[in-house]
Amino acid sequence: MTNSMYKVALAIGLSTAFFSCSKEDNPVVVQPLSAVTVRDIAADPTSMTSATGQQPVAATGKFTLYSLKDNKQIANADSATNKWDLGFRGTTIIVNGGAIRSGQGGAYIYTGTFDELTSVPASVTFSQDQSATTLAITTGSGKGWYNYNQTTNIISPIPGKVFIIRTGDGKYAKMEVLSYYQNAPAAPDANSVARYYTFRYLYQPDGSQVFK
Repeated sequence: MTNSMYKVALAIGLSTAFFSCSKEDNPVVVQPLSAVTVRDIAADPTSMTSATGQQPVAATGKFTLYSLKDNKQIANADSATNKWDLGFRGTTIIVNGGAIRSGQGGAYIYTGTFDELTSVPASVTFSQDQSATTLAITTGSGKGWYNYNQTTNIISPIPGKVFIIRTGDGKYAKMEVLSYYQNAPAAPDANSVARYYTFRYLYQPDGSQVFK
């Protein structure tokens, strides 16, 4: 081997060793997804009137819009965009998708536990909001996410009901309502303040349908 050929071989060997070491010294670490708990999202709460002692209709009639991607409330001025994913008003939850929305969103109510839901089942068909009365997440006691106790006037999430959400921009998340009352009391009663959602969710940012 000539001296010049030796130098070329040595340079290639050192270069290969350098890059091999660099890859081993700086491995790509994939962080596992983690659930986020959102507390006390006001869903257009009402207040008692001193004159009648009764609750009036919703204070504004507007939905509180929320972005799962950014984990924050979105202004109502952006309701015609895909910046938000879910909206809350009283017991009604809307999604940003369908004939009356601008986003790509949809929802499916999965029966099971939050933790066992690790991906979107192949059989899932997402529903969307088609009108003010035809919603992806059906309203009414026992029909969607909650039960209403006529004796105690308490709203309770139905155990084992988890939302699979397609977000306004076409990504995926899973979400579970934990409480409908301010400060999420373990046993809400007549003194508990309603229309404050506490929920947990896990958002998949890469666009896949896997929740892990």
